[in-house]
Amino acid sequence: MLKDYSHYKTDEQRLSARFISEWGATAREKQLTPNGPWNFWLILAGRGWGKTRTGAQDIIQYALLNENVNCAVVTPTFGDLKRVAFGGVSGIMSLIPRACLMEGRGQGFSSSNQEIRLKNGSKIIGFSATEPDRLRGPQFHRAWCDELAAWRYPETFDQLLFGLRLGDKPQCVITTTPKPTEIIRNIMGRKDVHITTGSTFDNSENLAPSALAALEERYGGTTLGRQELYAEIVEDIEGALWSREELERTRIPEGHMPEMKRVVVGIDPAVTNNEHSDETGIIVAGRGIDDRFYIIDDVSHKNSPDGWMREAVRAYYKHQADRVVVEVNNGGDLVQNLLNTIDKAVPLRSVRATRGKMVRAEPIAALYEQKKVSHCGIFAKLEEQMCFYTGDGKSPDRLDALVWALTELSRSDGQAQWRIS
Repeated sequence: MLKDYSHYKTDEQRLSARFISEWGATAREKQLTPNGPWNFWLILAGRGWGKTRTGAQDIIQYALLNENVNCAVVTPTFGDLKRVAFGGVSGIMSLIPRACLMEGRGQGFSSSNQEIRLKNGSKIIGFSATEPDRLRGPQFHRAWCDELAAWRYPETFDQLLFGLRLGDKPQCVITTTPKPTEIIRNIMGRKDVHITTGSTFDNSENLAPSALAALEERYGGTTLGRQELYAEIVEDIEGALWSREELERTRIPEGHMPEMKRVVVGIDPAVTNNEHSDETGIIVAGRGIDDRFYIIDDVSHKNSPDGWMREAVRAYYKHQADRVVVEVNNGGDLVQNLLNTIDKAVPLRSVRATRGKMVRAEPIAALYEQKKVSHCGIFAKLEEQMCFYTGDGKSPDRLDALVWALTELSRSDGQAQWRIS
């Protein structure tokens, strides 16, 4: 039986009430905002569980029910903000009742400012976790942090919390695939946190059975499946060359590295360019005047050869690198011709994999063990590949690019030199 919303005076009120009521009737119990004295609602769930929908519904509902409030939405990158949190199928602009938006050209939603304005005076403002300084100054009543475990700069979360201070009960909703990062561990250990967990298969009613079967067949019983599908916080992997603890103990904030003696851009090219292709690994690394090594940037992505080479050249100039180092086991002439077409001034060193991947990676892992390598910020996808790699099967693209870059930086007389100390 349909509910009667006729007693509400305006279309805005009727649509707001319908929006909230329909979500309450269709959502799973774990997706509904919990009662209680929590300050943080931490949702640790697998891919496809409905994290985005839950975060979007919560922030919309709060903005509709409360006049003149400021809400923050923070995602790993601006691309995630536009494609997922605001513009995705389960994003805010796909769900919010249009009659509740402020009217006028550019008033309801400003794509340039990533700001949504409601008729009741409330605002939902989007931010990228890559720019922590943008959160200096603004104040909020509520916040939604999406994929917090993948944020590169932990200080972004700190800046958000400094501004989360308006109203009687400012609260923060966090939706993320679980990873054993320090920031997630710290939140889980708080007394004022409400934790919700769930697997991909909890949402089986809304996911294609064939897709679920394929995921289970490919990732069932694997470490990656435990994390990405079943939302387990997977600690160190037996036999992996790197551990989370090892990366954390030498990590430094971006901008805190010393002057660099050398900087290189390491590239592990994808062999193909289609929807099933791997990403091209592109890692920027440097050797400081202190003779330690620093991972400065990760701009890996899936693209055409021309696209990833242009991205590498941009990284070369952005970080004032000395050269680009590219594995050329597949298509060496293509790589050289690409670079010549884009920018002949960029020096290129071509490298060939003549030893096994594990053998190439082990000396680099030894540098980490000796505390000679620091990551400048968090590189979630790269670090996940590092901590999952045991030498079995295909080595990941970002990891290969890192190995090539650090091997180049440690070269002497054309060979890698490893000092044990």
